[in-house]
Amino acid sequence: MSASEAAVSSNTNTGQAFGTTGYRNYVLISLTLLYTLNFIDRVLISILAQPIIDEFQLLDWQFGLLSGFGFALMYTLVGIPIARFAEKYNRVRIIAASVILWSVMTALCGFAGGFLSLLAFRVGVGIGEAGLTPPANSIIADYFPPRSRAKAMGTYAMGVTLGGVFAAAFGGPIADMFDWRTAFIVLGVPGVLIGLVFWVSVKEPPRGYSDPPGTEKKESTGIVETFKMLSKKRTFWLNTAAAALVAFVGYGISAFQVAYFQRAFEMTLSEAAFQIQVPAGLAASFGIFAAGYLTEKLTPRWKNALVMIPGIGLVLSVPFYVIAFSTGNVPLAVFMLIIGAALHYTYLGAQYTIGQGIADARSRATAIAILLFIVNIIGYGLGPLFVGALSDIMISSQLSASSFSAELTSDMCKGARELLTANLGAEKAEVCLDSNAGGLGQSLVITAILYGICGIIYMLASKTLHKDLVAKM
Repeated sequence: MSASEAAVSSNTNTGQAFGTTGYRNYVLISLTLLYTLNFIDRVLISILAQPIIDEFQLLDWQFGLLSGFGFALMYTLVGIPIARFAEKYNRVRIIAASVILWSVMTALCGFAGGFLSLLAFRVGVGIGEAGLTPPANSIIADYFPPRSRAKAMGTYAMGVTLGGVFAAAFGGPIADMFDWRTAFIVLGVPGVLIGLVFWVSVKEPPRGYSDPPGTEKKESTGIVETFKMLSKKRTFWLNTAAAALVAFVGYGISAFQVAYFQRAFEMTLSEAAFQIQVPAGLAASFGIFAAGYLTEKLTPRWKNALVMIPGIGLVLSVPFYVIAFSTGNVPLAVFMLIIGAALHYTYLGAQYTIGQGIADARSRATAIAILLFIVNIIGYGLGPLFVGALSDIMISSQLSASSFSAELTSDMCKGARELLTANLGAEKAEVCLDSNAGGLGQSLVITAILYGICGIIYMLASKTLHKDLVAKM
């Protein structure tokens, strides 16, 4: 326990918010900014997908491995040890050091000489980013009492979608103006300064301060004890299963969404980023905030609002995504993506609110790390790989059905239009481009249907939610 914590230990479990309203909001905004930066650096590679695929001549499954599994493996493996460290030591310093590390590794991605070196730097980004969310959830729970946590976690969770928006808004134009390497460098370097500012300006709160009086306190909870506690919490595992499947679908789609619109409608990177990714990301941010706000307002009258709102939203999002990735009309596709994103992202605040709400103050970071371990290894690790592999299968199927079935393969059809035309001729190049777009579109449609299953799982969690919560809402 640090000196600052010891000084206020007698005031823990007050049931009140910690700090002044202005400073508390500053901390929340700061953490949300860091989470936004986290996702800028995480998803930037997805915005830059097509030029990277073209330069390194990658199949879609290879890019899925590069954008997903390579990052997720170390992110998940390192997350739990960092969270255990955060249960005992200064969480603010852990977060700040992590921000600096992942920012440096993001910038280094711009110097990658090939597939393997880019994969290595992505692994470094994953190691750094593992140090943010578990301690951040723990800090938020100590600044905000249970009645305010759904909205606070909803605000923090907006970093996911805002990060995607800024990655698209800046990454796309920078890559078009210079190249994809410059985009990594320009968007990576500022995080070093931001991490230092966070280090010196945010105060470590006493653990458990905002929990209601009488909440069970434990000085230390080991990893084994945390697992034992979680094993009795059915809501935690339903939330984890639903969130992991949502991440599987969401990360899989986001890894290839910009590339799909570039292929299907021959958009430039900037056009796809601004016309598709930015509006969809803003809509997703609205969905996260609206869900948190509605949960706080409706819970007194509808006790299961925390899980029913995302459950309904996910089920309703399915037809919108299916239309978005199957229509040949860009404005219609954008409209469908906006509605679908706003509906499906209603789950994100609930994911964290449940994850930390079922744990006591000394195990929250570990509980969130366990949640993220499963969510990211399944979602981020396998989602992009699945969509990429399925896309390659669908592309091969379309090539087999073409008039050049005996002459064209997926390997031969990788590259920009100019390269394909030079190597294969205009007619064969057109078949390749159509197959690349159509196969990826089919993969995205099939994957999006799984959102319906996620929604049903969240609805099932309503049966045990309030029995499992440690600090009642």
